[in-house]
Amino acid sequence: MNILIVSQYFWPENFKINEFCTELIKRGHQVTVITGKPNYPKGKFYDGFGFLSKIKSEYDGVKVYRLPIIPRGKATGLMLSLNYLSFAFLGSIFSLFHNKKYDFSLVFAVSPITAALPAIVHRAVYGTRHFLWVLDLWPEGVEVTGKLKFELIRKSLYHIVRFVYSKSDRIYVSSRYMKNSILEKFDAPEHLKVIYLPQWAEDDFINKKIDKGKYKNLLPEGFKIMFAGNIGSGQDIPAILNAAKLLKNSEVKFIFLGDGSEKGYLLNKIKELDLSDKVYYLGSYPVSEMIHFYYHANMMLLTLRDELIYSFTVPAKLQSYLASSKPVAAMINGEAADIIKRSECGIVVDAGDFKSFKLKILDLITDPSSRLKRMKNNGYRYYENVFKKEKVIDLFLKHINQ
Repeated sequence: MNILIVSQYFWPENFKINEFCTELIKRGHQVTVITGKPNYPKGKFYDGFGFLSKIKSEYDGVKVYRLPIIPRGKATGLMLSLNYLSFAFLGSIFSLFHNKKYDFSLVFAVSPITAALPAIVHRAVYGTRHFLWVLDLWPEGVEVTGKLKFELIRKSLYHIVRFVYSKSDRIYVSSRYMKNSILEKFDAPEHLKVIYLPQWAEDDFINKKIDKGKYKNLLPEGFKIMFAGNIGSGQDIPAILNAAKLLKNSEVKFIFLGDGSEKGYLLNKIKELDLSDKVYYLGSYPVSEMIHFYYHANMMLLTLRDELIYSFTVPAKLQSYLASSKPVAAMINGEAADIIKRSECGIVVDAGDFKSFKLKILDLITDPSSRLKRMKNNGYRYYENVFKKEKVIDLFLKHINQ
């Protein structure tokens, strides 16, 4: 098949769509990507790329059209809006004149949803079937940040979201909980199907040789609960710190790896609450290094705030935890909590419930070895059955062929 992928983000930016495309190439399909000049997450163009750098290139057999866009900068409301709109506008213009025949287009719908507009234009002009893979719900994902201060903008976003959904021939969702939220927004035609298509762990977490001595000297002694990834407002850092305070007299240590808008808050609170011997921040490392850190953790930490939108979300790092055979300790609601309970891969309490979290951890560490071994085996087995990349893409192509 000849497939068009529309995604505002693409290699060297680190997103699942990169592996999705290369896997399709391995299976003998032709893949073309319309994307922007890479600038996520730091807000400036990557080395070798610029506003006027060449548009056409190739990545592992994938044809790539990189359109000039306004970089995110410091991700203020104005700069993000310009970043989003520049890709939607220039991508739509490009699609208008991109007179190529494709079997279908697939939009990788992380934020922003406006990234789907170029595919919708291609559908309208050239009749290309248009599929949407929703990983971030809009406009709920924007509302929860508190940045939607004007009712007119909020209503406009709802109109855009309804338009994008209504112009899709099929919608895939990374969380089962998203389905009702999407269908409630517009009068969906009977033929429109909303299909579960989860994410998977990066290849860096699969069958990679682990250097067991690497980074060992950076880690404290004790029962190590490790947080890896974005340190943002959605991750409910206050709840983690409250749990750390309650566990201050235990052997439990909290390890943070990553970066994000709340990193400064985290570092300040560690000092303010006198938790320097309980909570450790080790810095930010490439995804390729994470498996070496994971090896030293007793459990991996998964948290999101107690907000409705976050109950629809399955953080991608959950798959990396399971693929790495690591038990999960979670304060989270919704789909992610259901997965942990269903797979029996760890402990889970309601989002923000640090008191119950403390009790479950203390109960676990009285007899950790056998229980942790059972959890990690359960998690890996569940990953192989549900989240393995090859199985997910098999499922996608099966639906396409139907």
